[in-house]
Amino acid sequence: MKWNDIRISALGGTLCSIWASFSFGDVLHTMLTAALGTLVSFGVSHLLGRWKRKERH
Repeated sequence: MKWNDIRISALGGTLCSIWASFSFGDVLHTMLTAALGTLVSFGVSHLLGRWKRKERH
């Protein structure tokens, strides 16, 4: 067995064990939380930009 084969086998086993530890619900929850955080960040940035423009005029 070559050294590269051992590395690939170890990497494959690590990825499979990590993949098995995630549930679909956890992934979905993380995606929804990230989307909500993105929307809030965009909204706050937009409102702050409008507020700064109003102060200048």
